[in-house]
Amino acid sequence: MSVLIDPPLWPAHGTAFSHLVSDSSLEELHAFAAAAGIPERAFDRDHYDVPAARHAALVAAGAEPVGAAELTRRLIAGGLRIPARERPERQDAWLRRDFDSMLPNRETLREELLGRWSEPGRHYHDRRHLAQVLRALDWLLPREFGSDPRAVAEAAVEPGGEAARVVRLAAWWHDAVYEGVAGEDERASAELARATLSPLLPAAAVTRVAELILMTSEHEAAAPDAGLLSDADLRVLARPAASYRRYVADVRRDYAHVSEPDFRQGRAAVLESLLAKDRLFVTRTGHAAWESPARRNLETELEGLRAA
Repeated sequence: MSVLIDPPLWPAHGTAFSHLVSDSSLEELHAFAAAAGIPERAFDRDHYDVPAARHAALVAAGAEPVGAAELTRRLIAGGLRIPARERPERQDAWLRRDFDSMLPNRETLREELLGRWSEPGRHYHDRRHLAQVLRALDWLLPREFGSDPRAVAEAAVEPGGEAARVVRLAAWWHDAVYEGVAGEDERASAELARATLSPLLPAAAVTRVAELILMTSEHEAAAPDAGLLSDADLRVLARPAASYRRYVADVRRDYAHVSEPDFRQGRAAVLESLLAKDRLFVTRTGHAAWESPARRNLETELEGLRAA
């Protein structure tokens, strides 16, 4: 058992609250909370907020009492801490500015799209993931094309250009529909992009947005614009080990409707398919920065699945 609880130090609603966490797995934490009768609404990304009146009973049920600093240290060491800057709600202002820079005066469409990325069943495929993909594009574009005018001309994906805008719009729509059904989600997201963007963009641009979204199903990226979106979407694979474990835990929660044996089998197949690729990252920049750490993470995860 590695469920921890800190003292009730956090005031709210006329009482003080403790944080209940696990330093090994969210599955363990959720099972403990359910057995203790803690409602799901008390869960906040990496912990449960529990009132002071429950503290003694939770310790008696097996939660280890620790100080607040020790709880935070062990949560970070276990890879399950979600820093405040990564919480989805912290991304909203930046995301709104980003959308408005591409499609100004479309507030209703913007909020509808953000609403999709904020649906309750999303744990990895949420606004945080959207922001991470967009920021990865910001990092890739100038490094991949900004210093070589010939490459920019040949690729037609220059930073700030129309092709770059199309890639960015594809990122905004690429998981707009998410039901946890691989392949079907991408097709539905592409159709949604066609329907919503057709009145706003030239037909060729809308078609390319849809094609790029469909590419994210298998990540077979041949063209430069597809390579940018594929690499930005897969950037998560190269996270530091603790952060990668948190990503895996979020993916598992996204597929909570799938049994554990079926999830392990399906996840292993995905990892094997990725590792079989000659290159996970298509762009020169992405390959140099992310290929090695991503392969280490994938191999470590696959070893764990095979051992289990």
